[in-house]
Amino acid sequence: MFKSIKSKIVVFAVMATLVPSLGLGLLSFRQNEAQISDNVARELRALTNYAIREIELWVEKRVHETQVTSASIVVVEGLATADRPASTPGKNPAAVGHYLRSVQKKLDTILELTVVNAAGEVIASSAETPEPVAIPSSWPQTRLIAAPHWNKQYEAPTLSVAVPVLSYGDVLLGAMVAVLDLRNLKPYLKSATKSPPGEVLLLDSNGRTLVSSYDDENKLTQLDSALLSQLREQAGDSIAFHGLTHPQVIGLADVAPQLSITVLAERDRAEVYGAWIELRNIFLGLVAALVLVVTAVAFQMGRSIVLPLQRLMRAADRIAAGDLEVRLSATRSDELGHLTQVFNQMTDRLRHSHAKIMATNEAMQQQNEVLKTLSITDSLTGLYNRSKLDSILTDQLARFKRSHRPFTLLMLDIDHFKTLNDTYGHIAGDEILAAVARILLQSIRSIDYAARYGGDEFIIILTETSAELATNTAERVRSQVEALYPTVKGTEIALTVSIGIVEPRLEDMTPTEVFASADYALYEAKRAGRNRAYCPLLIKSEA
Repeated sequence: MFKSIKSKIVVFAVMATLVPSLGLGLLSFRQNEAQISDNVARELRALTNYAIREIELWVEKRVHETQVTSASIVVVEGLATADRPASTPGKNPAAVGHYLRSVQKKLDTILELTVVNAAGEVIASSAETPEPVAIPSSWPQTRLIAAPHWNKQYEAPTLSVAVPVLSYGDVLLGAMVAVLDLRNLKPYLKSATKSPPGEVLLLDSNGRTLVSSYDDENKLTQLDSALLSQLREQAGDSIAFHGLTHPQVIGLADVAPQLSITVLAERDRAEVYGAWIELRNIFLGLVAALVLVVTAVAFQMGRSIVLPLQRLMRAADRIAAGDLEVRLSATRSDELGHLTQVFNQMTDRLRHSHAKIMATNEAMQQQNEVLKTLSITDSLTGLYNRSKLDSILTDQLARFKRSHRPFTLLMLDIDHFKTLNDTYGHIAGDEILAAVARILLQSIRSIDYAARYGGDEFIIILTETSAELATNTAERVRSQVEALYPTVKGTEIALTVSIGIVEPRLEDMTPTEVFASADYALYEAKRAGRNRAYCPLLIKSEA
């Protein structure tokens, strides 16, 4: 790669410039990048800690509001008398529901208040269709009964808490369940004055964004599950990834254990490394400029030495690649000029020799194509000859035994052809054979084959075709021949053909066996009166 004098000079100059400058510069920038990464991780940890603390305080306040509501006389008496007969005095469930709706309307952080008895049965609710209540075994030690999730009924992120409802004698009567609207958490996720820069997102167990401090929440998408698992495993450590708030972010995740929610803090990577990238680009630009200057000087030094030799080398490469139209201008009068003249003379001789070889080769290819065509076609009809037919049938049999996909062979001859030949002469007979061959070619597909078997007998091989479908092709050939009426010596001649149809079986091992079956079917067609197609397989099916 670096064998020329010019390349060695250029490479040495570039390496002498790049190695010391890039080595020291990259070491310095690497240390600076590590320091920035540590600072960002520390700020993101502070951001998640602040968010978790504020979320827990917010939930505690909502739990307290629910407790105050659960201590109401209406709720306690309504729950205490819920299982009594209707005649027993007390607050009925309708009154409790009315009370819950009035309270829920005053608390914009609560979407639903529901009272259940000790068995978990809903007694009253502020909602027409209350959320299903499932009190866990750990309750009431933990007040959270439904982890943060996207609530389809309310089209909002929610979590559910439950507080016990006690009688005046501190007997557990049931629970009050509050469905909290997590959208109200948005102002508490970060502080405009206390929190470090970045965005905070609350994710459910599937990585879906429930609430975030990001202004344009409509653009937020779901976090990849693998990435979410990685963030949880590396809790407290920042990583770079394709974020939810920006194309490339530095993020850090932590889990609020009491709420079973993932708190993700993201910061735009371009913003974090903006100044560092700008300084790095300036440094690289200066190094690039210095390299360009050094390269230009070194290039001019090498160019004055090796340019004439490179021209000869490029010309020789083009000739080696087959381009013989190369010609160099010999303007020098020194040794290189003489070498250029000799090179041009050599190229001229190669060009003339190559032209002769190409002309001879083209003539031979044309002759080979003619010989190939003559070797496989019948000269009179243009159809495949008997030798090619045997090869085609052998291939079809081998393919049939491998894939069990059927093909059909049609053997036909012209009825009373010997009489026609004796009556009108061999020239007329040849014209009749050629006319029938044209009909065969027009009646088959491009994947089928037509061949002259011998005399007035023809073979059609229909690939991927059953005997039943082949009968349609045979009938079409028969009707077209019948409608031909060629004129010989001023007389219209009526032509008909008899056709034998066979669908080879697995036991047909050789082309000879298939031809024998087809010949038998042709014989039966003639014996039945000629001008018809006969298929033994279909005759047996009808019988």
